[in-house]
Amino acid sequence: MAMPNLDTTYPVLILKASRDTIHHGAVGIARTLGRLGVPVYAVVEDRYTPLATSRYLTKAFVWDRWPRDRQTLLSAMATIGEIINRPAILIPIDDLSAISVAENASSLSQWFLLPRLSRELPRQLADKSMFYSLCAGIGVPCPVSIAPRSADDVREFAKHTTFPVVAKAAEQWLLLNDRHNAIVIPNSEALLNFYESTEPEQRSRIILQEYIPGRHWIYHGYCDHEKGLYLGFTGKKLLSYPPSAGSTAVGISVENETLRCLSEKLLAAVSYSGIIDIDWRQDERDGKYKILDCNPRVGMNFRMFENSAGIDVVRAQHLNLTRRSIDCPPMIEGRLFIVEPYYLLAFLRVRRASLPMTSGDISQQPRSKEFAWWNRDDPLPFFVMSVRILFRTVKRATKRAVRWMWDRRTQAAKQGRCF
Repeated sequence: MAMPNLDTTYPVLILKASRDTIHHGAVGIARTLGRLGVPVYAVVEDRYTPLATSRYLTKAFVWDRWPRDRQTLLSAMATIGEIINRPAILIPIDDLSAISVAENASSLSQWFLLPRLSRELPRQLADKSMFYSLCAGIGVPCPVSIAPRSADDVREFAKHTTFPVVAKAAEQWLLLNDRHNAIVIPNSEALLNFYESTEPEQRSRIILQEYIPGRHWIYHGYCDHEKGLYLGFTGKKLLSYPPSAGSTAVGISVENETLRCLSEKLLAAVSYSGIIDIDWRQDERDGKYKILDCNPRVGMNFRMFENSAGIDVVRAQHLNLTRRSIDCPPMIEGRLFIVEPYYLLAFLRVRRASLPMTSGDISQQPRSKEFAWWNRDDPLPFFVMSVRILFRTVKRATKRAVRWMWDRRTQAAKQGRCF
């Protein structure tokens, strides 16, 4: 396969605000650029994250916590910029870092190369309470959604919707009950219980949304609205974890011209520039594509997509910001992308016969297969990821066991029994 000729005098810095050390998208960025000779730097939580162990990472900067205020952030970024000591392309990989970069772009541009877009736009796209209003104004179909302010609002929503429904965190980086950013709720009783069990200060961050039955589609793209440049890829999410409202476990690249045009109509309407990741569902009730989420940054599963010139969205951004041309031949269809830990968890939760690679759910023979973690020429991130997930699982199981023992002891004490 042809490979793009990147200007390796421009390094890249991967920036992440979330404290999730298990992030295959970050490893994918290091590999896709490092293989072409681009120096890759990254902000990491500790020196033993999977990304920090990749052979393609030039240097890791350890931040044990995200800076608490704007001045601390800019000071830390200035220190990194001075260490790199040449203009570097900044790639935020979660919503909060993307918002922070856009809102501080004028200061950060002293050291980093960034797409040119309005400072408010990433927050409008990432905050679901703003985003669905934006879509309604543009005329982009989206699910019926509300931001409840009381239990009465929840009851009223339950009366006029069909179940299941989806509860989401309005801001993805602030999890619901510190656990999930989206969950599927089966009935009105469970919905009310969920709302009432949520901490009062978190209730204002909840979005309730109708569940759209049908195929889950994905759009990943890179665009520069000033140049009229749009490089877009489409694909299907075949399996997610947790089921129905979780991250991609298995996906495949599939050309969908209708969805690509719909996505790029939205991006043109808001004058977006940069990498974008959009989730859609094709509603089986009316056949319309309805937008679920819009992430103003690189998606974790961007390596599902490439065109025949060897360009993915990360390489496209590097080419564009270093003023090199971007070849836009057709995308490669049939690239199967598998996130190993999510696939394993889905395998354990659902019947094996219902998994896409065993049930014939893939409508075409995959032309190639790429794993999110395993790679023969860069194996260490896979092993570090496996160890950290095992440690995390044991830690959570231990906490549950201790909590169960404490509850039993408390219950026995109330009943005047020994335990």
